Order: sequence, then structure tokens, then C-alpha cells
Amino acid sequence: MTAPEYSHLIDLRQINDTPVVLEPDSDARRRLSGRFGITAIPAMQATVQLVREGEIVTAHGRLTADVIQACRVSAEDFPVRIDEPIHFRFVPTGGETVPDEEIELTAEDCDEIAYEGIAFDLGEAVAQTLALAIDPFAEGPNADAFRAEHGLGEENLSGPFAALAALKKQV
Repeated sequence: MTAPEYSHLIDLRQINDTPVVLEPDSDARRRLSGRFGITAIPAMQATVQLVREGEIVTAHGRLTADVIQACRVSAEDFPVRIDEPIHFRFVPTGGETVPDEEIELTAEDCDEIAYEGIAFDLGEAVAQTLALAIDPFAEGPNADAFRAEHGLGEENLSGPFAALAALKKQV
């Protein structure tokens, strides 16, 4: 297993009422942007309040980041501001689990992240939150102009995509 691009271990014994503020340095942000297939991450910060109940730790907070990514239409780089809530629970590995047991989750449920020993990686959890917040199909501000300039409108579709475009117009 390879090491995460951004790691910030939290020792259970050191959790207190003070929020944890994570700000990856430029090298970590460069590695994360490579991992996520975006051009750059000029800024990234997460503020997380940890609450320990025995060996279970609940994390609530907010992630903000400025990212530069390529437009899916023109491949031109453009800035995107990310502002995401953080809500997950760190649970020790082990315990009784029933394989293939079906569980229902609601929007209020948080992701559970298993850990071993007396520490968990909050940095990797925050990095995964950023990965999920990045829109892989984002279009830059010049996407429509690029389509028009290069004749990439719906009128140039053929085959099944043309049929879908025609159905879309009927609605």
C-alpha cells in the first residue's frame, strides 16, 4: 500500500476541545492535485472538531479549497472554489460484522472510517472529502464559446446520441 499524499495522524489520547486545523503544504497540495487529476490546488484548509466517545471519534467541520481544473469541453484551466461540510466517524477495526448485511443510510448519517491502534489519519479523510467535491465534468466559463467555434453543438451528434438529443428537445 502506498503512503497517502497528505497524512495527518491524530492520536486518540490527544483529542481535546480545540478544533484541528489542517492546511497541507505546497508539496502535499501538488501531490493531491496529481492524484485527483486536476491542474493545481493553490489553497486548502479544513477545520475539524473531534469528539471522542470511547474508541469512536466523530468529526464535524468544513473544508474549503481553491482548485484549478481543466474544462471538460475546451481543456482550458479555470478556478473553482470548494466549500464542503465534513462529517464522519472513525471507528476501530474489528468487532462483529455480518457479511452482506444490508443497512440503510440517511443524509444525516456520516461516513465511517475504520482505523487500527490508537491513531487515525484525518489528513487522508479530508483529502477524500476534497476528491468527492471535485466535479470531474466541470465546464469552464468559455465552454459554450468553444462549442460554437468548433461546431460541437447538438446538431452535430449522430447515432444514439442524436436520438437522445432529439428526445431531450421533445420534453
